Amino acid sequence: MSVPKKILVADDDTAIRTVLNQALARAGYEVRSTGNAATLWRWAAEGEGDLIVTDVMLPDSNIFDILPRIKKFRPELPIVVMSAQNTIMTAITAAERGAYEYLPKPFDLNELVDVVGRGLEQVAARQAAPATTDANEQVLPIIGRSAAMQDIYRIIARLTQTDLTVMIMGESGTGKELVAKALHDYGKRKNRPFVALNMAAIPRDLIESELFGHEKGAFTGAGARYAGRFEQASGGTLFLDEIGDMPMEAQTRLLRVLQEGTFTTVGGSRSIKADVRIIAATHRDLDRLIQQGLFREDLYFRLNVVPLRLPPLRERSEDIPDLVRHFLTVCESEGLPARFLDNAAMDRLKSYRWPGNVRELENLVRRLSAIQADERITEESVVQALSPGKLSFDEAGSNSANSTLGEFAESYLADYFSQYGGEIPPAGLYDRVIKEVEEPLINAALSAVNGNQLRASELLGINRNTLRKKMKEHQIRAVRIPGFASTGS
Repeated sequence: MSVPKKILVADDDTAIRTVLNQALARAGYEVRSTGNAATLWRWAAEGEGDLIVTDVMLPDSNIFDILPRIKKFRPELPIVVMSAQNTIMTAITAAERGAYEYLPKPFDLNELVDVVGRGLEQVAARQAAPATTDANEQVLPIIGRSAAMQDIYRIIARLTQTDLTVMIMGESGTGKELVAKALHDYGKRKNRPFVALNMAAIPRDLIESELFGHEKGAFTGAGARYAGRFEQASGGTLFLDEIGDMPMEAQTRLLRVLQEGTFTTVGGSRSIKADVRIIAATHRDLDRLIQQGLFREDLYFRLNVVPLRLPPLRERSEDIPDLVRHFLTVCESEGLPARFLDNAAMDRLKSYRWPGNVRELENLVRRLSAIQADERITEESVVQALSPGKLSFDEAGSNSANSTLGEFAESYLADYFSQYGGEIPPAGLYDRVIKEVEEPLINAALSAVNGNQLRASELLGINRNTLRKKMKEHQIRAVRIPGFASTGS
């Protein structure tokens, strides 16, 4: 028979202590109570109690004065603070001093018992939780133990001591800049600058100036000489992010620089040596852009010396626990409260489709760390925190849309415009949206008909060969999914 958990109660009101003792005893706990802070402190310092329930104002001390001392000696001890001074500052002070929960008086006894139960469950779950990632791993730029990431690591290791141009491909949020930074930081140019330029974030008429710099008076507003990114990165690495959004005229000049190894500033005449390693990245289909006449094929061949494809998070869901623990550690180092996920919450994250990839996961963890009341993050908390309007997995594990397509389009368009700070975004929005929607739509159709490609092509209204081509393009494998009944043979 297990030993009942002991609750320490501190309140100078005898009637309240009696009521609390009875309620907690009925719930199966052993209770020890006192009317002063000194006795509570002594009990806690001697190792008594599994949880504390205490009023803020005690005859000999304000509990907020001794709460930090208790937490220093007993950091794992949950402390529930009660107060009749029901102000926001009381709640904030309770959180700042390390209280597990704050209950304003008067409160419902059932609520108190429930809070006590959750506090004790949290301690048990934390003790049972696997150890956090090794401290040395926390400083690594990229995290993941999946086979897909091991392949990435091997390629990076082979490339760090070379100056080969690398083209990193992958969906938004997969960590393309992190990989570029790793290639630089662990390479022979690590002591020289790493300079990044996002083509999608620069107005089209300023890209050449940003890349190559300009001379004073080169154009209206050029009041002084400006050293462009090629010059800033001299001897180091130049990371050209979202290269697929580069306008054609800038592509032509970049190609000439890569061929000749020199450049001139806008409005200048002096040749400057381009001593940089080029790493480019894109989430766009460059082959399609070439076919549409929006990207130079000869520039593509210059940049695509070593292609490196980063897998989306849905293809390496086994890495999610390590990523979550890393982001939780980062949040804690930034001053947010310590948090951990229970097994059900982690399973929910692993079943989600992650259209925003690792960046979306990081933002979710930050949001949960900031707004979650309990130290333990539950499955319910995860479900509530997942942003509406995204494609996710339902209880059966299938792809589903939890908002209308109209809402999704409006949300996507708003996000797209926000990236450019009010400027008109570059062309290609249609292809970009279609590419991101097409894969989950095909997956949803295949799931609905239990993997039957003929029925899926009929459902989508496309030719079966077209479906197979799209499945190959998106690396979709048709499998029969447990829990789904086929709607056709």
